[in-house]
Amino acid sequence: MYNDELKGKAVIITGGSKGIGNGVARAFAKEGANIVITGRNVTDLENAAKKLEEEFNVQVLGIPADGGNEEAVKSVIAKTVEKFGRIDCLVNNAQVSKSGTNLVDHSKEDFDMAIYSGLYATFFYMREAFPYLKETKGSVINFASGAGLFGKLGQSSYAAAKEGIRGMSRVAAAEWGGFGINVNVICPLAMTPGLERWKEEYPALYEKTINDIPLRRFADPETDIGGVCVFLASNAASYLTGETITLQGGSGLRP
Repeated sequence: MYNDELKGKAVIITGGSKGIGNGVARAFAKEGANIVITGRNVTDLENAAKKLEEEFNVQVLGIPADGGNEEAVKSVIAKTVEKFGRIDCLVNNAQVSKSGTNLVDHSKEDFDMAIYSGLYATFFYMREAFPYLKETKGSVINFASGAGLFGKLGQSSYAAAKEGIRGMSRVAAAEWGGFGINVNVICPLAMTPGLERWKEEYPALYEKTINDIPLRRFADPETDIGGVCVFLASNAASYLTGETITLQGGSGLRP
């Protein structure tokens, strides 16, 4: 699609073994990029890495890592550079939270889980990847959420982490623009295995949700979400930075 401009480049995708992250990994691998995927489940990582390598004939490094652990993140960056000698794009997708729990029912541990796995992880990865992104004039793609944009019920800690990521991303876009690094944010609404299960368990609620989306469907993680990530990492998006893109089929309409 992009005339091999991403071929051989190195892309880190946190939470890249399944769901949206794996869709993004597939989109980059299809363009010929070499991939680093992180996650907590070693088996999922190994299976995802093997499948990506076999299907797209690219090099894939699966590294078990907790993004909220500063030393673990430093290790991911070091192993990436050792393997590929460069970092061209960083996609901060991974996030854990106590979704469905009202604000007043959150414990500090619940809130910490969202902040460490989301906001701190994004901060650690961005900070540690910066020297290498500066060399390649690379890209950062951070994931936020409509939960923060629109105040979704039961999503207080998740929304707090995601809005923190959005604010940090805008500052990074301003600070890093002079180095040729663009930093953007995506708020996705995508079909995932978890959403598939929810669809089966609550078909009526699923239909209502679909009817509230102007395009009447959820995004495909690879073609819809991954496709936009590939665009943001390409030369075509080199003048785009500091923006939040709501990939929600029109349900994210806002001024």
